[in-house]
Amino acid sequence: MGDHEYIELQQLHETETRNTSESKWSLTKSQLLLILLRLGVISDEVYQSGNYAIHSLPKGVEYIIGVIDHMHVSEAVEILRNALVEHKNDVNFLQEDYHLLERLVHSIPSDDREDKANVAIEDDASTRKFHKNKTYLHIIDWSLQSRLEASLIHYHSPYPEIRAISDPVDDKEIFVDTFRCYFIGFFWTFIGSIINSFFVHRMPNISLSSHTIQILLLPCGKLWEKFVPNKRISFGTVSFDLNPGVWTYKEMMLSSIIYSCSAGVPYSIYNIFVMKLDRFYGLKWVTLTFQVLLTISTQFLGFGFAMIMKKVCVYPSRALWPTILPTIALNRALMNEDANNSVYGWKISRYMFFIVVGSFSFIYNWIPSYLFKALSNFNWPTWLDSSSIHLVNITGTSAGLGLNIWPTFDWNILDAGGCLTIPFYTYVNRYIGSLIGFVVILIVYYTNNYFTAYFPINSNKLYNNKAQIYDVHSILNEKNQFSDEKYQEVGPPYFSAANLVLYGANFCLYPFAILYQLVTEWDSMKASFVSVWVSISDAFRSKHSESSYGRYADDPHCKMMSQYEDVPDWWFIAILVVSTSFAIAAVVFYPTETPVWGIFFTILINFIFLIPLTSIASTTGFSFGLNVLVELIVGYAIPNSGIALITLKAFGYNIDSQASNYITDQKLAHYAKIPPKAIFKGQLISTLINIVVSLTVANWQLGNISDICDRHQKDKLSCPGANTYFYSSVQYGEIGPQKVFSGLYPVLKWCFLLGVLLVFPCVWFKNNGPIRLARYFQPSVLIGGFLDFAPYNLSYFTGGLYISYIFMYRIKRDYLLWWEKYNYILTSALSAGVAFSSLLIFFTVQYNSHEISWWGNTISEQGIEGGKLPAVWKDASAAPGGYVGLRKGHFP
Repeated sequence: MGDHEYIELQQLHETETRNTSESKWSLTKSQLLLILLRLGVISDEVYQSGNYAIHSLPKGVEYIIGVIDHMHVSEAVEILRNALVEHKNDVNFLQEDYHLLERLVHSIPSDDREDKANVAIEDDASTRKFHKNKTYLHIIDWSLQSRLEASLIHYHSPYPEIRAISDPVDDKEIFVDTFRCYFIGFFWTFIGSIINSFFVHRMPNISLSSHTIQILLLPCGKLWEKFVPNKRISFGTVSFDLNPGVWTYKEMMLSSIIYSCSAGVPYSIYNIFVMKLDRFYGLKWVTLTFQVLLTISTQFLGFGFAMIMKKVCVYPSRALWPTILPTIALNRALMNEDANNSVYGWKISRYMFFIVVGSFSFIYNWIPSYLFKALSNFNWPTWLDSSSIHLVNITGTSAGLGLNIWPTFDWNILDAGGCLTIPFYTYVNRYIGSLIGFVVILIVYYTNNYFTAYFPINSNKLYNNKAQIYDVHSILNEKNQFSDEKYQEVGPPYFSAANLVLYGANFCLYPFAILYQLVTEWDSMKASFVSVWVSISDAFRSKHSESSYGRYADDPHCKMMSQYEDVPDWWFIAILVVSTSFAIAAVVFYPTETPVWGIFFTILINFIFLIPLTSIASTTGFSFGLNVLVELIVGYAIPNSGIALITLKAFGYNIDSQASNYITDQKLAHYAKIPPKAIFKGQLISTLINIVVSLTVANWQLGNISDICDRHQKDKLSCPGANTYFYSSVQYGEIGPQKVFSGLYPVLKWCFLLGVLLVFPCVWFKNNGPIRLARYFQPSVLIGGFLDFAPYNLSYFTGGLYISYIFMYRIKRDYLLWWEKYNYILTSALSAGVAFSSLLIFFTVQYNSHEISWWGNTISEQGIEGGKLPAVWKDASAAPGGYVGLRKGHFP
């Protein structure tokens, strides 16, 4: 908007008179239009033209207008001043919005009476030029805009992401926990658990994502609404209506949460495969009873932790949980609760936008997934010389580190890092970390550090001293226990360069993440620990549901949720006690080689890490597990026992993982205003269904599928997860970290100290570095970028970086209204189209091996990339003695 237009807009406002007879608010039409512009109801073009009939506004919009109309300027100023303090270092609070608040506060008239304050204050030319397509960022009406911004912050949300997917008002009369809602949700939980459990061992796996199920929920609800008779069913004192009426937004959301709670496969399934299969440990005592005890305890221990984390990661507005926002956005689009207004010329509704994009994604996915596979694995630099180990090491997608300016045209790979979900600053921090990791891996490899030049550069497998895949059975006795005599003959397993760097980064990340979070976010961390203590103490005394929100009771979403009866804390405590009892029974009554104290140790370590891990994930979208740390500690505490390691690893990793899963579902319910008890019932029952189905499928596969978990299994059920699980149990369980750290890779133990030392320069830079860089500097995420290798690489994240820049930065900055309306619908539609298309491709043409053999499907698998040539630089047979590594007789 030019200077001339800007002055004309001010003059239009100054000369306009109020016309209260045509409106129920004491606001002028231009003021109402400015509010509608800020709320995304109209575009800049419509606002400047003034041609918009104000009628039939959404309830949430009318509510905000009413709040603005009745708010006094003094109240607005106080809210703005508090917001400037609270969100000073909040990376998710838009910087342009923060600057607007600063200008509004700095522009307070000397006489702050409302009738004098209702004036326009001209911004400088540079400010007007920077705010492209955002008239509302100019101070046109100080009084109105002060009240407008204060109302959004205090009565809705300070974050545009949340305002885009939630409402500032709630209707308690909308049907939620109906019989049909639970029935449909549990039905798809059953179906999804079958498919997800069956294909989790496939490489690559196939799954029914939450987004895919959301699409299927809508026709189910609508068909139920139309054809099921409305009868009241009674069972003793319990009665319910079969068909209470229109299928509602809240029913749809609750069904979605029911499925998402159990969309994954229980982590303990890997335990069962590794324990039972003869190619692994081949244990005969792994009965169904043991499987039930192990799986229920690992799945539900995290449920108890969810109780104490509500005040930390559910109630606070700063806990956005960016990864869950597309779920709500898709739900709103599917239910067609969208005003079909024009946004920068885009008139298409969100629902139709989803249909169009999803259909395109469904059709297009056939090209990179089946017809022209080179577009998926677009490793074009290796086509120049597919036999060059150095070219493949640097640019290869399958066997290298994936440095490629444009590595794929496949959305499934482009979105590997959540490019349209996590904030842009998170993606950039992670990618910078991956680039640094890329350089470190090359240095380790090409200096032949720890013999890595004799092995593939980016493999997650273990290798023996002849550069062959390590045969773990060669160091086990007839009871599948570690044999030192055989080990001294065979030698230890060796890491690839990428795997070595990855483990070092893991060991560095654990101490760094906790210490850095405590130092830089001490106030919030202190408040979190206090909230946890309050939650634990409150669990032993009765309280009103509203008081359970504590210092967050004034938050608008907490106020709305306080109308619903909260879940009694003793319900969570009961689940915690029962699941702990099951865990103890599993290790006491079965030969798991695991002491009882190990269970309480894993619970304690998860409790310690729960607050920093969930705090990081809730604001940045970046998360990491405790599996490597637990492997290390258990390996020291219980040496030479792979069985004990994988048993405690299941608890050590899954408690926090499941707690985070349950917490995110509760945050979903918080945004959608689903009663807490309804969520609790849905989570509990869907998790039980998922456990029963997963155990049934796993045992059927073990007994009926030949060669399962073999690299060449005909249906591609090669079990990449179970194999990694097994190899780690050998490295850190049977052989033990003491051997690894003392003689094989002593450098790894210093990575813990490195993590501690890195805290000091990172904190200094955060506090003293250039403001623009320091604000978005997230070193925990940056170190996490090192974890994006072995077997993944840069090719899975480079394309997503471009997309993240376009949508999560430029479009969000310059076309915020378009971004709010369409961004999360875009990612949901693309992912849903790929999911449906992939399932159809697998069952129609891939399952029976109807492959198309032509250059476009074979070029990306030539030479080293396709496994037709060895992916090694140095020949182990040419090494001294015909083998590499430590000399025989000197093995640790």
